[in-house]
Amino acid sequence: MSVNFTGVWNANLDKSRLSGPLPKAISVKIEQSEAELEEEVTVTRLDGSEERVVFKCWISEQDRNLLNGRPVRGSARWMSDELVIESWIQLGAREMYMCDCWSLSSDRQTLMMEHRNDDLAGQLTILDRVE
Repeated sequence: MSVNFTGVWNANLDKSRLSGPLPKAISVKIEQSEAELEEEVTVTRLDGSEERVVFKCWISEQDRNLLNGRPVRGSARWMSDELVIESWIQLGAREMYMCDCWSLSSDRQTLMMEHRNDDLAGQLTILDRVE
């Protein structure tokens, strides 16, 4: 099954469960084709500064993920109508495991990104469609 997440999304910080200090805003731009997905995340901190991260993956292909243009071990696959993206990211001496589960509401206006059984377990980002 394939659900298309293409669009511009803003995090609903009141409904989300994020680890660490809450930012002022999170915006996500997603472009998706049948086999390829690119996600550009912009986090605006309380002081107005921004951090931008670009993640790209190829669905159903092992170890073909990119984070800010650098190769990342991982995969993306469909489990029914949910996209499961697994990544192992090296942060200094520590390898961090992330399993991000994406799903859309029935009206396709709300995107849920949930971490389960990974290093960010319990984190849930609720995003509302802007475009």
